[in-house]
Amino acid sequence: MKREQGFSLVELIVVIVLIGAIGGIFAMQLGPTIRGYIAVGKRAGLTDQADTALRRIVTDVRAAVPNSLRLGSAQCLDLMPTIGGGRYRTGPDVDVAGDAFLDYDTPANQFDVLTTFRTVPVAGDLVVIGNQNPEDVHDPVKKMAVVDRVEAPPAATLGAHRIVLQAPVQIPAGYEGGRFVVVPGGQQVVSYVCTTKPTRGTNGTGTGTLHRIVRARSPAPACDIPPGSPVLASKVERCEFVFSPNQGATQQSGFVQLKLTITDSGESVSLTLGAHVSNVP
Repeated sequence: MKREQGFSLVELIVVIVLIGAIGGIFAMQLGPTIRGYIAVGKRAGLTDQADTALRRIVTDVRAAVPNSLRLGSAQCLDLMPTIGGGRYRTGPDVDVAGDAFLDYDTPANQFDVLTTFRTVPVAGDLVVIGNQNPEDVHDPVKKMAVVDRVEAPPAATLGAHRIVLQAPVQIPAGYEGGRFVVVPGGQQVVSYVCTTKPTRGTNGTGTGTLHRIVRARSPAPACDIPPGSPVLASKVERCEFVFSPNQGATQQSGFVQLKLTITDSGESVSLTLGAHVSNVP
């Protein structure tokens, strides 16, 4: 008579206990590694978010109108962005007629551009020449040179472009740089604002947000955050802007320092980034 093969209840219990013990050992050995892998991935994401936000600010700072950066508070910075610029004709061309230039004596509503544009200005953009302090460009009471159109000069030797303004403009007294910058008409002022006093919540996540806000010109920096403002970074635990307007013996540049800490579920990343700010119009 053939006997059936199988296992007893005792054998089954022994196997279950052994498998459980082996599984526990593996969990003890691999658990920290897996948790570390997950934490590294989370920190990498936080680092990328903080780095992207700070570099976006630095890009605008470096391309801003000289002497246009202001601090409303340690969590509020604004500036006047640019989309380009170049050199304008500062005197008449003795060889070719039909030139257009700017000087100190006579206001003019057009001028030849001696350099090429990466982004050609359009109607409504602003032209800034020789700005010396933030109040000159941010005050809405003071009139700005507004582009009417950009066309080709009568002769190629006169320049690459000719800018026609909506009203005559005159060079600021004492300015000899021969340079101008162009501010987009639809983005005259950009503010970077963090929510007031961000901190770490009870769940270990930052409670603040960093916003990039487009505004109109105003005499003082605006630090309010309108509903629906674009978010540059979230889960912010700390946000601080430090600006020294005059660095060095020549005072040709300032320096802005940006500090940002982003925290998510106990994981935290802090970055500090600095940039020189041109004071030379």
